[in-house]
Amino acid sequence: MLRVTADTNIFISGLNFRGNPRRVLEMAEEGLIHLSVSDDILYEIEEVLRRPKFGWPEAEIEGALKQIARFCEHVEPKHRVDVVKDDPDDNHILECALAGKSEYLVTGDKHLLTIGTLGTVRIVTPADFVEIQAQHGRGR
Repeated sequence: MLRVTADTNIFISGLNFRGNPRRVLEMAEEGLIHLSVSDDILYEIEEVLRRPKFGWPEAEIEGALKQIARFCEHVEPKHRVDVVKDDPDDNHILECALAGKSEYLVTGDKHLLTIGTLGTVRIVTPADFVEIQAQHGRGR
């Protein structure tokens, strides 16, 4: 089973819209991938869902966070990285991927995608990951 970290934007898109980000979350819920999440990612999800653009009620935010906790492994990064200079908050996503021993980090963030790989973590778009998972599933 592939070990994966999803950027906050994947959670937000997956919770609000259809498409590949939602498919990534569904894969985790279905037990097809092992998805890691950290406190920093959960906090950012909560903050973004509160913004007027989404305007989720508190009860729905709480429900979404509980749902995420059911199908994700909570990790606590022990090592800080300083790789993304233009958007330092993105480093929290990389730290989660490393702490979770992820093979893939799924994101739509250009700052992260330009890195390509960090250690053994491949950084890919949701569309690329859906294809990778399909190939991985067929390879069994």
